[in-house]
Amino acid sequence: MPVFHPTRRNLLLAGAAGATSLLLPQPASALLKLDITQGTVQPLPIALPDFIGASGADGEVGRNVTQVITADLKRSGLFAPISPQAFIERITNFDVQPRYPDWRVINAQALVTGRMTRQPDGRLKAEFRLWDVFGGSQLTGQQYFTTSENWRRVAHIIADAIYERLTGEKGYFDTRIVFVDESGPKERRVKRLAVMDQDGANVRYLSRGDEDVITPRFSPSSQDITYMALNRGSWRVFLMNIETGQREAVGNFPGMTLSPRFSPDGQRVVFSAEQGGVTSIHVMDLRSKSVTRLSNSGAIDVAPCYSPDGRQIAFASDRGGSAQLYIMGSDGSGQRRLSFGDGSYTTPVWSPRGDLIAFTKQGGGQFAIGVMRTDGSGERILTAGYHNEGPTWAPNGRVLMFWRDPGGAGGPQLFTVDLTGQNEQRVPTPSYASDPAWSPLLS
Repeated sequence: MPVFHPTRRNLLLAGAAGATSLLLPQPASALLKLDITQGTVQPLPIALPDFIGASGADGEVGRNVTQVITADLKRSGLFAPISPQAFIERITNFDVQPRYPDWRVINAQALVTGRMTRQPDGRLKAEFRLWDVFGGSQLTGQQYFTTSENWRRVAHIIADAIYERLTGEKGYFDTRIVFVDESGPKERRVKRLAVMDQDGANVRYLSRGDEDVITPRFSPSSQDITYMALNRGSWRVFLMNIETGQREAVGNFPGMTLSPRFSPDGQRVVFSAEQGGVTSIHVMDLRSKSVTRLSNSGAIDVAPCYSPDGRQIAFASDRGGSAQLYIMGSDGSGQRRLSFGDGSYTTPVWSPRGDLIAFTKQGGGQFAIGVMRTDGSGERILTAGYHNEGPTWAPNGRVLMFWRDPGGAGGPQLFTVDLTGQNEQRVPTPSYASDPAWSPLLS
């Protein structure tokens, strides 16, 4: 039975905009802000005492919420949570200002306090305040209502609010990852579609493993995914609603179809299809089911991906003799080459910000994940090794996830890396995992 995941509107029931502000009078001061525009960012020291609770059970939930917020912020690489053993003040009253000198002495630049309270109707009320310790002021405060089983989502939403207030950019913690779960011996791997929170929690399987599945991708406008499955002896493109589990085949094509991706409005799917020994880019209108061929180079054109505004498509092609990145209008016009480096380039993925394209680069016995500007300039390698592949962007364009298969008896695992190439971390999964795709922020 599919699990219901509430939207923000259902989850945040306080106030017309979803969350009620808890703002205290603030003295005039320079507001604390973390500058993340530099190549190397010194993590901001932040104190996160356990959220207090009105009862023992509320206090336990509060501790769990605090742990998730702390892990989110630490994993971003932009924050350095201070050990609770260093805390001098013990937060016992959410409604009063903290003793700033007690937090300054341990060099906490920011402080988060919170409270969890169970309501008469069984819901949880989550409140938090973010304090500028050296400025002696409150930066923001919100309260949320949710059902008791959704405390993890509240924690991610609070972490996003803290991240946004201190960096000036949207967070990415209240998101999900769809991926291919791989289990069993290497020669007989069972591959299942799975979805989880961005931190690896709440894994849920979307398929039974009775057919091979590859390249799942989220719709930018709904909780639908597109993916490929080996069904009835041939690869087919499917759409699936991850909440209901209902799926439908996009269409039947005489040759191999590859790498489907949604348009930004969710109304079209672009993919490559092999016909007569030639692999070309096609687009299908999901409403009319009409298909339009966009490329006809006589070579292998694969891995198309729309720009965030839907006006352009990046793709890979060997029309120049080796696999390189190309770009064209969404109608197939103006096709031109982007990459000119040594080695081969594949899997281009446009940043949600629209300023960069991520890719996989193979050469010299290594597989690298890199980025370049949309005019082909400014190429940077973020991580290299064997065997890296399949980058996917966090919705704020700050972090990339990819998969790495070391070969041998092992299997693929998921990793994240910052846009600067720093803070590479493995993402926990129940077994081996590949082909990740990052969702938009949950709505």
